[in-house]
Amino acid sequence: MITRCLPFDSIIALMTQSRNHGDHQAALLSLEAKASSAGSDFACLFSTADEYERALITQRREEGRYDRPRGPWPMLMFIGCAMMLFGGVLLLKQ
Repeated sequence: MITRCLPFDSIIALMTQSRNHGDHQAALLSLEAKASSAGSDFACLFSTADEYERALITQRREEGRYDRPRGPWPMLMFIGCAMMLFGGVLLLKQ
């Protein structure tokens, strides 16, 4: 679909025509080859989704992705938020 704002309708028409005028036989053969090898290329190593998730989590734990934060920031942020909440409650109570 060509929008009316574009001034080069003839150029866009030529581009669309050349894009659709490609070698359809080669594309068909390529798709057939991909379809025939799809079963072997994407063979899954795991029999169930639970087994895959377990292996994924184990690998990520070994990489250290699920470690707890080592800095004091989470605790300081919690204490700061709790103090602000407590202060807000005190202000609203008066």
